[in-house]
Amino acid sequence: MSRIEDKLQRMGESLPRPKEPVANYLGCKISGNTLYASGRVSLTRGELGTDLDVAQGQIAAKEAMLDILSIIKSEIGDLDRIQSVEKMIGFVRSGPSFTEQPKVIDGASDLLVNLFGAAGQHARTATGVAQLPFGAAVQLELILRLKDD
Repeated sequence: MSRIEDKLQRMGESLPRPKEPVANYLGCKISGNTLYASGRVSLTRGELGTDLDVAQGQIAAKEAMLDILSIIKSEIGDLDRIQSVEKMIGFVRSGPSFTEQPKVIDGASDLLVNLFGAAGQHARTATGVAQLPFGAAVQLELILRLKDD
């Protein structure tokens, strides 16, 4: 078991089974030492500020990040190959007056920092949107730097 998966287990978390893309795209694309992970949505459905509160949104963000990490693992074989998290782009399905998107996306950011330490700190965007695929609460994209082989 990798060091990162061991940390996940100690945190009481696990990677879900990696899902296949639902349309014509790749789950990940590697260019040099940069890995681009396609957007993944949370299992949690609903609108923040209407159906869900910030704490529920943070859980949704963590769900989406665990899904992304499972897809990355299936692509690179070992999460210990991740050198650093460069950027996360987060979308939060938001009610008209909801403005706490950064707090929601912290659910994913906190997970990355807990797993990777300083290498998990990243640039980030947190944007509110009217709708996400399948009615999901959160959608995330990730850009990583991989260690040299």
